[in-house]
Amino acid sequence: MRSTLLAIILIVVAVLGYMSIFIVNPTQQALVLRLGRIVEEPKTTPGFYLKYPFVENVVYMDKRVLNLNMPPLEPISSDKKRLVVDAFARYKISNPVLFYQRVSNVQTANRRLSTLLQSSLRSELGRTSFVALVRDDRSGVMEAIRRNVSANAEELGIEVIDVKIRRADLPDANSQAIYARMQTERQREATEIRAQGEEVARRIRSRADRDATVLVAEARRDSEITRGDGDAERNKIFAEAFGADPEFFAFYRSMQAYEAGLRSGDTSLVLSPDSSFFRFFKDPSGVLPPAVNDNGSQGVSDRSPSLAAQ
Repeated sequence: MRSTLLAIILIVVAVLGYMSIFIVNPTQQALVLRLGRIVEEPKTTPGFYLKYPFVENVVYMDKRVLNLNMPPLEPISSDKKRLVVDAFARYKISNPVLFYQRVSNVQTANRRLSTLLQSSLRSELGRTSFVALVRDDRSGVMEAIRRNVSANAEELGIEVIDVKIRRADLPDANSQAIYARMQTERQREATEIRAQGEEVARRIRSRADRDATVLVAEARRDSEITRGDGDAERNKIFAEAFGADPEFFAFYRSMQAYEAGLRSGDTSLVLSPDSSFFRFFKDPSGVLPPAVNDNGSQGVSDRSPSLAAQ
């Protein structure tokens, strides 16, 4: 009987001892509540602590840096452009007592902090142009948002460490419109460049055609001059040859006329048999017999070079 009672006492003491001790991990901080009221300072140092069993309970809070991911927002910038902004915040619980009194847990804190961050983002981006946000002063915009959110989050026992904007871009419909406008501008520039190139090409072709026409005209002029000089020289030679031996010249011209007029083919000649054209056929010297006039007298034979040339 005594052993049973002693065992029960030991069990009760063990249970009371277990319920009187709580452990704070390095990543935690704890509040001791007595009947729902905070009775001690927050326990932020890792170790073993005591509390009254059944009367007091412990609430643990994270001491690490927490992340808050925001859903994409579509604020309007100062230059009236609708944006798609994806942002996140990092924070930690700086005042566990105030945090427990105002929001009590991390889920509620995330909802309250998300509302503050959305409001600050819309307010700050409404005073910022799209160019400043994406290029000129992005870090300055994020720092202004962080200060604004941090000032309001202090009332919740939260310290906002950082606010970052992952992406700030135009909506897909606006982006497609901008890409289409850029494509149209590039096509216009390409068309203008092609037109300028075609104009230069026509100018070059026109100049080349003009130069070719001038060169051909000059060449024809020079050829005509050269041909005229050659004909003059030929006539001079023929005149000198005719003056040196008129009879041989008449014979030579007659031979050329025979060669040109009596070629094989369909050439037909309608001439009198006693024509001067054939005088070298009748007499190698080319002397024609005297012609008989109507009155019976004889005329002078025709030895004119012009007849021989016919």
